[in-house]
Amino acid sequence: MTWQGKRVLVVGLGKSGLAAARFLLSRGALVAVTDTRPEDELGPAAAALEGLPVELHLGKQTERLFLEQDAVVPSPGVAWDHPCLTAARERGIRTVGELDIAAACLRGRVIGITGTNGKTTTTSLIGHILEQAGRAVSVAGNIGTPLLSTVEDSRPDPWRVLELSSFQLEASRAFRCHIAVVLNVTPDHLDRHRTFAAYADAKRRILANQKPGDFAVLNADDACCRKLAGTVDSQLLWFSRERRVDRGAFADAQGIVSDGRFVCGLDLPIKGPHNLENALAAAAAAAAAGVQPDVIGRALKSFRPVEHRLEFVRSVQGVSYYNDSKATNVDAALKACRTFDKGLWIILGGRDKGADYRPLSDALAARARRVLLIGEAAPIIRGHLGGAAPIEDVATMERAVAFARNHAQPGDSVVLAPACASFDQFADYAERGLEFKRLVKELES
Repeated sequence: MTWQGKRVLVVGLGKSGLAAARFLLSRGALVAVTDTRPEDELGPAAAALEGLPVELHLGKQTERLFLEQDAVVPSPGVAWDHPCLTAARERGIRTVGELDIAAACLRGRVIGITGTNGKTTTTSLIGHILEQAGRAVSVAGNIGTPLLSTVEDSRPDPWRVLELSSFQLEASRAFRCHIAVVLNVTPDHLDRHRTFAAYADAKRRILANQKPGDFAVLNADDACCRKLAGTVDSQLLWFSRERRVDRGAFADAQGIVSDGRFVCGLDLPIKGPHNLENALAAAAAAAAAGVQPDVIGRALKSFRPVEHRLEFVRSVQGVSYYNDSKATNVDAALKACRTFDKGLWIILGGRDKGADYRPLSDALAARARRVLLIGEAAPIIRGHLGGAAPIEDVATMERAVAFARNHAQPGDSVVLAPACASFDQFADYAERGLEFKRLVKELES
């Protein structure tokens, strides 16, 4: 679509919405922006558009506004089945997501990473490996830098490593990944996608536009990924920490092996079996991009954990504190639990996303000294867990840290792995993690 002179409505004034508005203005579009939040709640986001020829519609959204446009561009946080978006599509008005806008003008080869858990760590790992290999690379997407803000600087030669969420992929119809990585698919965001089938289908879209010369990197240990293999039209690579694979990467007693060649030992700087899976996925993707095994191995050993992903904060009188605030779903919290053998004090809770917390029961029964519940979801989690482990309703992060400090014993681990969204008490998972770290750092030794 040629944007020059077209009336385009950007829906949602977050990072992606701002990037989309600026991009469309640079292409000559007549841009309007709408957000259900009033201007005083948007703060810097609204101020960032001052002086630009943008029509603002804040505080409410009307169907009429959507139907007056030539195209509508929803931010990833806006559901694809939003009533006004549906009305616009039914009227024949083009509704296009940020990935498809970028697809028309983005240069360079793309490595896309999606999955329920591990996206940010794996995206960062792949970017780090390519950098260590001397490749031109940029890292963007859901990891923090909106894709559209990088289009103007794109060149034909670099690799672009993109973290892609189900919200972004849901709207994609044309975006192509030269290397597509699917880490795992387990129930999450059911408050948005409504069914697991719809959520899995959104993830599947990362594979939809691949060509025979491209690569799909899938988790051989994940049931949904094994089903996705039947939809792949590109070259299929596997990664596994449970079995050997002919093409891709696997782990055995000696270490990580990629395409039959030794990469490195298992003593990685990132903790837990789930991070071994992330490393295997990164190794397989990097090998597909032409990086040699010895370079991949050195890069894996020099990588440092990403903030809010099972991040060690400090030890206080023999008790270790870990920030895994990005564990915003049950599967991520379960992976965090399984990282520790015993002596676990886990902080769970926040805003419920329609999850079933019962899969945590066995791991908590075997490992947890106490479950500390915070936020709105506390009654739901208590009901699902039953008597799997001792539970303490502490309500807030401050009280959770204080309770753990007063009762945990040397050798124990206190882990923030909430299994919930953060929006009941915090702006996002990052703010939640920073608050946890602040409280831990203020504890008296």
